[in-house]
Amino acid sequence: MKEIVLLTGVSGAGKSTAMGFMEDIGYYCIDNMPAELIGRFIELIEKSETYKKIAIVTDVRSAGVYSEFSKNVQGLMDSNDYIVKTIFLDIKNHVALKRYKLTRRKHPFADMFNGSLEEALKYEKEILAPVREKAGYIVDTSDLDANQLRERLTQILLSDETEVMNLHIVSFGFKHGIPADADFVLDVRCLPNPYWIESMRNKTGLDKEVKDYVFSFDEAYGILERTKNLLDYLNPLYIREGKSQIVIAIGCTGGNHRSVVFAETLKEYFSRKWDNVTVNHRDIERQ
Repeated sequence: MKEIVLLTGVSGAGKSTAMGFMEDIGYYCIDNMPAELIGRFIELIEKSETYKKIAIVTDVRSAGVYSEFSKNVQGLMDSNDYIVKTIFLDIKNHVALKRYKLTRRKHPFADMFNGSLEEALKYEKEILAPVREKAGYIVDTSDLDANQLRERLTQILLSDETEVMNLHIVSFGFKHGIPADADFVLDVRCLPNPYWIESMRNKTGLDKEVKDYVFSFDEAYGILERTKNLLDYLNPLYIREGKSQIVIAIGCTGGNHRSVVFAETLKEYFSRKWDNVTVNHRDIERQ
């Protein structure tokens, strides 16, 4: 059975980097394919044994991107002849602006707004909003370097996610922003902060001393058990509706202590139930 990855997203979010990685792991990649030609292309290579893993990149440069993209995705999924994954790369506007200024690239819609990047990005996101909503995977690359993006794509592309849920747990600091791709956000700032204990200030939630401190409070266990119960209930519902991943974001103030403890504890718990459970401590190196 052929595997087809449809990659789309916001300009500057890293589609070229993602495509380079997919080529490295054996995908036949096609960049900037007009959305209306996707179906025709699949027909042409349907019986070929040469193309078993295909990645197609399409974006706002393709006219009618939403209607044609959605129609082709639905057609491929309805056929049951392909393993289809749709990935949407997103990015925060201020990060996109910085990347464009560094690379001096021209945004596809810049001329429509007399060179205004802010207006071009805003318009692009409005066009792509329906595509984002329908995507199987949403990856916010704002805080990801090239290696971290490759790691996320590895989790999506190289894991068997057809039978089990893929749980991706992220710890983060609210002062650095909530992860845009989060399906579920838990705020643990209500618990005492180890940062104010001198001996733990420069440690993280990976250290036993910090973990023991966080769970020395009954409220921490209460939050943990209720979170487990809620996610145990939600995950089968996601699977039933066709979703194969859920991103769980756990936040504290800086992303160094309490959120890390909870993320690691949830990873340990869910790894006993699901095959594909990963954790990423987004802000653990930040002070």
